[in-house]
Amino acid sequence: MSRTAVAPFLISKDREGNFRITIRSTRFNSWNYPLVTSNLQPQFFKTATAARAHAKQELGAEVGQFESM
Repeated sequence: MSRTAVAPFLISKDREGNFRITIRSTRFNSWNYPLVTSNLQPQFFKTATAARAHAKQELGAEVGQFESM
């Protein structure tokens, strides 16, 4: 496992074809092992671009803070 923090915003596609945003936070334990907490947001989006725009406007995301699955 990598010792670096993960991107705080994950955009993934669900089985129905909708895009969802997961907000992730990383903290490190006393052995410098990353512990990641994830919270799936309730909103659905038709495109990844729409999800990214929502994250920028409503959640304060910035360029470089996204990861896609």
